[in-house]
Amino acid sequence: MSFVDTLRQWDEAITCADRQDFSEALKIFLSIKEPNSKICFDIGCLHLLNQNLDAAEKAFDCSIRKDEHLAIAFFQRGITFYRKKRYEESLADFQKAHKALRGNQLIDYKALGLRYILYACEVLHNMALAEAQLGNWEKAQQNLAKALDYKTESKLNIIDKALQSILKRKLFKPVEIPSKVFFKPNKHYVAELEKKDYLGKAKVVASVVPQDEFSGFAPLQPQVEDGPACPKEPEVLRALEGEPHIVLFEFVPETSDELAVVPGNIVFVLQKGADNWASVVFNERRGLVPYNYLERLEISVASKQNKATTAPPNREPPTRPERIQGLTPSNGSSGGKAQPKEARRTDNSYIVKVRFTFNFVVLVPRGAPYKMVAEKISKKLSVPPKAITLSLTSEASGESVIDASTDMEDVWSRARDGYITLWCNTKEQTDGKPQTEIHLLALHSYESSNPEDLNFQQGDTITLLSKVNQEWLEGKFNGNTGIFPASFVEEVPVNSQ
Repeated sequence: MSFVDTLRQWDEAITCADRQDFSEALKIFLSIKEPNSKICFDIGCLHLLNQNLDAAEKAFDCSIRKDEHLAIAFFQRGITFYRKKRYEESLADFQKAHKALRGNQLIDYKALGLRYILYACEVLHNMALAEAQLGNWEKAQQNLAKALDYKTESKLNIIDKALQSILKRKLFKPVEIPSKVFFKPNKHYVAELEKKDYLGKAKVVASVVPQDEFSGFAPLQPQVEDGPACPKEPEVLRALEGEPHIVLFEFVPETSDELAVVPGNIVFVLQKGADNWASVVFNERRGLVPYNYLERLEISVASKQNKATTAPPNREPPTRPERIQGLTPSNGSSGGKAQPKEARRTDNSYIVKVRFTFNFVVLVPRGAPYKMVAEKISKKLSVPPKAITLSLTSEASGESVIDASTDMEDVWSRARDGYITLWCNTKEQTDGKPQTEIHLLALHSYESSNPEDLNFQQGDTITLLSKVNQEWLEGKFNGNTGIFPASFVEEVPVNSQ
């Protein structure tokens, strides 16, 4: 079966699925002789929808064989095994899905035709559930503690509820992909199926212009031997009219309309479509590249010297603050760099990760009393110890609250691998005066593909949460929280707020 035939049937099956005719969609899918990994995934999802677990398992097996890096296929097969109560195999697939994420907070499959974002915290959530089904409650708790390091604000609630259930030795529901989400074929390819050329191409038989090899159709123009009065504008000059971007990931084209690029290439984006594909120019060649493979680049070119632009202090941001070993996922390589002094832990101390409006850590001796822990945290927040409330879960109520009467030995017994996570809340007012926020004005736009970073545009106002170090700050803007270079912002005076 040709690629065109496969594409046409794939599009017909998705059309049936969109109108809720799942039986017809499955029938069309199964008629495809050589399905790719995405089509096999869609077939598995339809079998799951019909509760045909054996057929779903075989379909996801096929999808994984054709693309062993497709994390979403491992995740769905893990769901299939979980429904079949084969918890060990389910756990193994969730672990493979997490490995395929390669330390990233999420994978957005929109560029591949699937409107779904696979979050690392949700994969760890399901890993914890599989461990709980096997009776490994401590491993389940460790997976959920790790999930908190990957969590996003929208996913915090589900992780918190799962952690509370684990502490009570109770099971919870798995995170599943919506039943009507499928991989769809590239709409650029589908649009090409409708094109028909009834006239063919025109060919120059005779022309007064020497070596005229024009092919196509154009209005009649006066033809003179000297050619046009104005020379044709070079392609490279037209490219400079686009927006410069740097390529982040290698892209291998599948059709003649797409353009091959590798990390480090500088391309010029001429047009960005609503489907996340960008029309770019690179080395005088024009083609399509996924826009999320690119990052906007601020450069100065001769054709734009008449435009006044203010460049950031440095094109490359300052050295990123180091993560604390044990609190964030590691790729197995420390790079030979020593941890900051305040982050080093000895055998006689605990690292306490505090979840507040922003996250921070304090180092306390083993068996430290409540008073010492409260003083260290209050000093970090610049509030009196009496103004804070500590708890073992996000909901500061009942047995989860920690105070001067709490048996700290029970608290420290929950520590794993030398660290423990506590939640902290503060009173809205201190000494009768409301706490004031510090606002920062963005001097330059900051855009980063790192999920830990906070993106903003020049002129935006950011709420300061904490000072990471001399070069990096943590802030909140437009509902998002992250870190950013301190040199990109300045503090807004109080009287101007």
